[in-house]
Amino acid sequence: MNTGNKNQRKRRDRLYIIAEILEIAKDGTLKTQIMYKANLSFSQLNEYLNLLVNLNLLESKQINGKTIYKTTDKGFKYLDSYKEILQLLKNTKNSIKKLPVNWINNLH
Repeated sequence: MNTGNKNQRKRRDRLYIIAEILEIAKDGTLKTQIMYKANLSFSQLNEYLNLLVNLNLLESKQINGKTIYKTTDKGFKYLDSYKEILQLLKNTKNSIKKLPVNWINNLH
């Protein structure tokens, strides 16, 4: 018997959230747009933005008095690698028995 709520949201890992932010910021976007599209709290957003800017995965620029966040070349490399790893894991999903179950279940 399944007692879990089907509408219950999956927990997202940090690597997924980072990829999501970088995807949202590909063409440059405002902080609030990232917060709403990535469904992050204000404090989570600030933590991730600081991390990504410090790692040079995102850049911030002032344009007309507003801070715009844009994915850097290094950020695009992260996205490509992240997608490649997901695809690799998804393609070998049935043959992977030693990975933690939550890894396998969360493959997109």
